Amino acid sequence: MGNCCSDVAGGRSAVGGTGSALNYHQQPQGPNDAIDLFLKSHGYNGLFSQIELSLSAANLSDRDLLSKSDPMAVIYLKMRDGTLEELGRTEVVLNSLNPTWIKKVNVSYHFEVMQTLVFRVYDVDTQFDNADVKMLKLDEQQFLGEASCVLSEIVTKMSQTLDLMRYEESTKSILPRSLGQITVHAEESLSSKTTTELIIRCTDLENKDLFSKSDPFLVISKIVESGISVPICKTEVIKNDLNPVWNPVFLNIQQVGSKDSPLIIECFNFNSNGKHDLLGKTQQSLLDLEKFCSGGKGEYLVLPAAVGHDYPKVLKSRLFVDKFSESVQYTFLDYLSAGYELNFMVAIDFTASNGNPRLPDSLHYIDPSGRPNAYQKAILEVGGVLQFYDSDKRFPAWGFGARPIDGPVSHCFNLNGSSNYCEVEGIPGIMMAYTSALMNVSLAGPTLFGPVITTAASIASQSLADGWQKYYILLIITDGVITDLQETKDAIVKASDLPLSILIVGVGGADFKEMEQVLDADKGDRLESLTGRVASRDIVQFVPFRDVQGGEISVVQSLLAELPIQFLSYMRARGIQPRR
Repeated sequence: MGNCCSDVAGGRSAVGGTGSALNYHQQPQGPNDAIDLFLKSHGYNGLFSQIELSLSAANLSDRDLLSKSDPMAVIYLKMRDGTLEELGRTEVVLNSLNPTWIKKVNVSYHFEVMQTLVFRVYDVDTQFDNADVKMLKLDEQQFLGEASCVLSEIVTKMSQTLDLMRYEESTKSILPRSLGQITVHAEESLSSKTTTELIIRCTDLENKDLFSKSDPFLVISKIVESGISVPICKTEVIKNDLNPVWNPVFLNIQQVGSKDSPLIIECFNFNSNGKHDLLGKTQQSLLDLEKFCSGGKGEYLVLPAAVGHDYPKVLKSRLFVDKFSESVQYTFLDYLSAGYELNFMVAIDFTASNGNPRLPDSLHYIDPSGRPNAYQKAILEVGGVLQFYDSDKRFPAWGFGARPIDGPVSHCFNLNGSSNYCEVEGIPGIMMAYTSALMNVSLAGPTLFGPVITTAASIASQSLADGWQKYYILLIITDGVITDLQETKDAIVKASDLPLSILIVGVGGADFKEMEQVLDADKGDRLESLTGRVASRDIVQFVPFRDVQGGEISVVQSLLAELPIQFLSYMRARGIQPRR
């Protein structure tokens, strides 16, 4: 099993599929961070929501002489290299300039990725009216118009109306003339919200320990298309018990795939050295487990076939399902569509260790060619995704570790130079304020996070007191190890009770290991303040820029993949439901 189940900090604890951390009608906290990171390290993207798109159009151009157009819509996803990948086609609606298409198109929504959708409408030639739309050659149909938007713009409102424009193939450009409108309505698939609760027990397990009984735990894995098994949850370890009954396991249907998808359930004897003994396994689907529960039937566990044998060894050990229930819970998209916003904030490290901004070897060097430095790239990538979840796009922006003109070193100053307000207009406003600040401050030090986190937390606290439906995300970009570690831990622990998450990007060549291990709870225990207070939840995500730049996973994906989980853990722990 490797390190997935043998980490020192939480080797005996349940991982994924557990609802015990939350007090929201006993509902689960959703996908587990450690499992999500495991999936990514093995080439699998984070968990997603399945979105069903419904399309309609109005005031389309009439291209037929004796009747009205016969429109069909085609949906594409724009890839990173600019190419278009077709996601689906609607049916053809005959003789209509205001069609409402029945056929839906399914899209996988990933919060951490900016997904640009392109919608093209065609008038299908009459001779093809009875043909399968998948077989239609689009270059043989009349083009009626094109529109595009980011998927996050649709899911935050669950409906979006776009103007159709003319696409000029020869110049690869959109002509500024409206050719009607297309309306896109999004609805989250019910399977994304359905969670299964299981209570599993085993009987007559083999004893693997000399001086006591086995310490069993379960690992549940799904089988992916390549045929390998990928773990999705682990139960807690039950000490000294050959007939264990584990705490409830919660599995999201979307996480599993479907109720028919095969799952591998393995029972191990826990060993502190990480080399756990396999006590038996079985392969079943959720449908199978449901039948076990309703019929009171137990399934015999097996061990893989030994060398020289053709069949697995059937054991006397059996697996039973004492409870199988399904429930629908509020999802991340439920909150967004109900009006909750994600408010972006940024804090930039202006300490002297970044180097003289006027020299090319500085991390703050502004390249005349327009090529962004590491700070600019992090702002553009993270802000580029988050900006669509903030209606007014006014972002608080600060700097720290610099000396403003004729002033002392400041560990939290407004990036725009104002002494009264900290907000700037949009991502371009952040970029302009950043460039201006480089010309108006002297880099100094040391590197302190505490004041910035405290300032961001005060904004989140005030918003909470005012009853706003807002969740705040603070991006801290730094080149060095912090010198106020305890003060920072105290500020994070205090902020863990607020609607706030903190993303930290480490740039440059500094050794960030200690900061990563201490601040990011994915790597160990929950943070503890000087007074002994423990953080109520994990709100920090850290990534060294050098670990992801140039790789398959972008800074944005690495940082943002955990945000929906942190958002839901806050909402569910406090019993906050979407207000319709």
